[in-house]
Amino acid sequence: MIFRQKRAPVSARCEVRIINKLGLHARPAAQFVKHARFFRSEIWLVTAAGRYSASSLIDVLRANLDCGATATLEAHGVDADEAVERLEKLLDDLHKFDEP
Repeated sequence: MIFRQKRAPVSARCEVRIINKLGLHARPAAQFVKHARFFRSEIWLVTAAGRYSASSLIDVLRANLDCGATATLEAHGVDADEAVERLEKLLDDLHKFDEP
C-alpha cells in the first residue's frame, strides 16, 4: 500500500509589479483569483494599504493595484513555492489579455 507523503507547510514571498495598462481591474483580477484558488496554500497580496486575500475577488479589487503598483505576493502552505512562482508569472502575462 502506498501512502501519500505529507509535505510540511512552507512560506514563500516575492515582490510583484503590475504592468497591465489598466491595472488589476475586474477581468484580470478574476483570472488571478481563479488561479489562486487552485492552490492549497493561503495566499495574500500585501501593499502599504493592507493585506488582501488572493482567493477573494473583492479583496483583490480592494487592493487597488493600478499600472506600476507594487505588492508583495505571500503564500503559506504545502504548495506555497509553486503558488508564488505561478501567480507571479500570471501577473506578468495578464497584460496580454487587454491588448487588441
